[in-house]
Order: sequence, then C-alpha cells, then structure tokens
Amino acid sequence: MGKVVVGMTTSLDGFVADEQGSIARLYPDLEALHGTPYMDGLIARTGAVIMGRRAFEMADDPDWYVGNYEFQVPIFVLTHHPPAKKPKQDDRLRFTFVTDGVASAVAQATKAAGSKDVQVIGGASAVQQVLEAGLADEFNVDVMPVFLGAGLALATKGLERVRLEKVSVREIGQRTSHVFRVERS
Repeated sequence: MGKVVVGMTTSLDGFVADEQGSIARLYPDLEALHGTPYMDGLIARTGAVIMGRRAFEMADDPDWYVGNYEFQVPIFVLTHHPPAKKPKQDDRLRFTFVTDGVASAVAQATKAAGSKDVQVIGGASAVQQVLEAGLADEFNVDVMPVFLGAGLALATKGLERVRLEKVSVREIGQRTSHVFRVERS
C-alpha cells in the first residue's frame, strides 16, 4: 500500500496563491520540471490524486485534464456540488466528485491507487483537511524564493497539533523541496 502524500508549493511568506488567486509566481518553472527526475518520480509513484473543487476549476475547460494533466490517474475532487456535466475521461483518468467528506475521498483514492501513493494536491483546503483529519503519511512542501505579501495561506488554525519529522531537503532549480513524515498519534 502506498502513502497518502499532501503537498503544495508556497512562497517564502507562506502563501499558495496571491490575493487574486493566481499561482503563476509560484510556478515559473512548471514547464522546465516536466521530464526531470523529480517530476518523473512523482508521476511514477502516484496512483490517484485528490484535489479541491477550486483547483479542479482552474482548468478553463475540464476536458483538458485527459492527456494534458501530468497525473493521468483517477482524480477525486472534494466538493459540495458536483458539476452538472462530467468532464471527459478515459481508461486512465477518471473523475469522482466526492461530496461526503475528506475521509471518504482518502478511502476511495487509496483503493484506486493500489500499491501507489495518493497525492493530495491542488488546493490548500484539501491539504489542510487531510492533515487535520490525521489521514496524511507525508507532507511535501516546495518553497519558491518569492514573497506574495498576501493571499491564500498554506497553514491555518487547526494544524498546530500536526507533528512532522524531516525526511529530506533538496534543491530543484529555484525551488527547495522539503519532505516530512507526518507523525501519527
């Protein structure tokens, strides 16, 4: 069985999006990461993805995910309201819109991932919910050398009880990637 891995990219001042909701300054290297051992390894280890509804809606056309998104695996979207029209899917990338909470999303994604990892990405709220519920095995945070000054914070009240143990730190281009094991009580 794989791990449940939560992860985000953040600015030096702890924001995962600016005041307008843009993540552009945090990912100037996104295209350059494709085909690197860092990204290839992440893709190879991933058997399913959990993301929040807002992250899902960042694609102008939800049909874009098939064949374009780096993770061509089952995707579980945390939401209160599934879209009226289901996006395009294929034999590798399928969408499940989970309306009964984060524990259900993690259980479904873990089953779908089999022996591979579940990546909880694409949404500070999704990451926070999985950490708060004690369902994460690992926390990965990439730090970009920028200050956003304001915006959507990675950490909110409620995470202060989460205990982490450093596993590794490495530089990947401009970003510094930190991996922590989440201590379970």
